[in-house]
Amino acid sequence: QVQLVESGGGLVQAGGSLRLSCVASGRFFSTSAMGWYRQAPGKQRELVATITSAGSSNYADSVKDRFIISRDNARNTLYLQMNSLKPEDTANYYCHRNWAGQTYWGQGTQVTVSS
Repeated sequence: QVQLVESGGGLVQAGGSLRLSCVASGRFFSTSAMGWYRQAPGKQRELVATITSAGSSNYADSVKDRFIISRDNARNTLYLQMNSLKPEDTANYYCHRNWAGQTYWGQGTQVTVSS
């Protein structure tokens, strides 16, 4: 049974920082592609950042140079360091795992950025 549990969301003022974590249960974390997505009220879920099993990362243009995705394979944990947060970053953030064609989602963690 694969589970993804996010944490680290909260309320922060514009310009502030937060670090999200996603702990994955089950095997094969180190060989999984991982990612962060977000969904704001009334909007579709969108990609924020992804990281391959080899550590290569990709970012949405809207978060490039502000967010950093990383992973700790020894701890089965995915991170998202979010800096210079803006009100438009407000959303529910979801952890995503892709392994051997199977995809998994966490339950999400809410990030709210006040102006």
